[in-house]
Amino acid sequence: MRTNLLMLKPIPFKIPAKIRDELPSDQKREKIISLLKRKFNFEQAHLTSAPEVEGDILSKCFSYSAPEQARDLGIYPYFREIQQATGSHVVVDGRQIITVASNNYLGLAQNPSVVAAGKAALDRYGIGCTGSRFLNGTLDLHRELEKMLSNFLRREDAVVMSTGFQANQGTIACLLGRKDMAFSDRENHASIYEGCAVAPGKTMRYRHNDMEHLEYLLQKYSSVKGKLIITDSVFSMSGDIANLPAMVKLAKDYGATLLVDEAHGLGIMGDRGAGVANYYNVEDEIDIYMGTFSKSLGSIGGFISAKAGVVDYIRHKAAAFIFTAALPPASVAGVLTALDILIQEPERRNRLQENTEYVKRGFFDMGVQVNNNKVPIIPVRIGDEALTLYLNRLLFDDGIFTGVAVSPVVPTHNAMVRASLTSEHTREDLDTVLGAFRKYGDQLGIFQQ
Repeated sequence: MRTNLLMLKPIPFKIPAKIRDELPSDQKREKIISLLKRKFNFEQAHLTSAPEVEGDILSKCFSYSAPEQARDLGIYPYFREIQQATGSHVVVDGRQIITVASNNYLGLAQNPSVVAAGKAALDRYGIGCTGSRFLNGTLDLHRELEKMLSNFLRREDAVVMSTGFQANQGTIACLLGRKDMAFSDRENHASIYEGCAVAPGKTMRYRHNDMEHLEYLLQKYSSVKGKLIITDSVFSMSGDIANLPAMVKLAKDYGATLLVDEAHGLGIMGDRGAGVANYYNVEDEIDIYMGTFSKSLGSIGGFISAKAGVVDYIRHKAAAFIFTAALPPASVAGVLTALDILIQEPERRNRLQENTEYVKRGFFDMGVQVNNNKVPIIPVRIGDEALTLYLNRLLFDDGIFTGVAVSPVVPTHNAMVRASLTSEHTREDLDTVLGAFRKYGDQLGIFQQ
C-alpha cells in the first residue's frame, strides 16, 4: 500500500493523569488549554492569512509556516488521504474508521445503481466533455438532468453547472449590476461572497439569521431598485436553518429578489426532500433556487433553477458557466440516478432523520448544547482552537473521522468539531461516535453536566 505523505505524526505529549483524572471539569479545561499553549505555538497553527512580508509576490508563500508547524505537532487536521470509502466507513492510513465528516447524507456516493449509471456513461461518452456547455460540451444527459430537476422542484427551468461554487459565483456575478445591492447573511457560503465580490454591485452583510437587521438594511437602502437577498437554507458549519418565511415577507415588502442556496437542504428537508423551501411550504415564493450534487446526491456539480427567462439569461451571461468545461458525463448520469432514488426511496431520508435525532439526544444527555432541528450537521462548539484541534486528533486516533472548523472558517474563539451524519450509519456506529466524544469530553473537561 502506498505510503501517505501526510500521515500524522505522534502527538509529542500526553495530558498528565493528575490533571486528567482529579480536577473538576472547569479547572481541568483551563489547565489543559494552558498546557497545550505552552507546548504549541497556536498563534500560527491555523489557516489565517500570511503576514505581510517585504519581497516579491511569492515571498508570503515561503514565509507561511503554519501548516508545517501543525504537522510537526501532530494536530494538522486537513487533506487526510482516503484510500477506500464504503458507506459510513473509510480507510485512512490502512485503518478502517467511522466517518462523520462526509456530506454523503443519503449514502448515494457508493450506491451500486448510481455507480453503474456512471460506468455506463463512461462507456458511451468517455471520461469528459472537452469543452464548455456553451459550445461543444452539452450532452443530452445535461438537458435530461435539467428537465428532471425542474420537474422535481416544480420550476420552469434549470441550468446545470460544473460545481456548486460556480453556480453561486456565476449567477450572482451576472445578476448583480452596478446600481444593484445584495443583502447577504454573514454566515453564507464562501461561493456567495466570491460572487458578490466579483459583481459590480454592492453587498451589505446582515447579522446571522437576524431578520430585524436585514429589515433595517432593506429600509436604509429602500431607494435601490435592484435588491437581492441571498441566504443559505441550511448553514454548513452551524447547521442552522434560515428563516425563509420571514425572508419571503421581507422580499415582498421591499421589492427584493430572493436567492436561496439549498446545498445542505436538498434531499434532507421537506416532505419531498426538496429542501427548506419545501419544508416551510414557500417553494413558489423563492425566485432563484441554487443546489448542489455534492451532498445528498453524492457526486459533484451545481445548478440554478428559476423562471425560464432567468435561467436563459444566466446561461448566456454567467462567465463561470460559459468559460469552464462541462460537468463530466459519468457525474451527470450518476446524479440522474441518485435523484431518482431520492424521489423513490423516502426511507433513506427517514433513516437519516432517525440517526440525527438519536445522536443529538445523545449529546444533550452529555450536557452538550447542539442545534435542536432535523439537520444532520452537528457542531460541537469547543471555542478554544488549541483544544479543538487536540480533540479532533484524539477522536481520529480512536477511529472517528470528524470535521474541524477554526478561524477564519468560523469566528475567532468559536472553533468546533463538526459531525455530519448519513442514512448509512448504524446504531453501533453512532454509539461508538457518542462514546468517543463522551470519553474525551470528560478527559479534557469540555462537557460539563
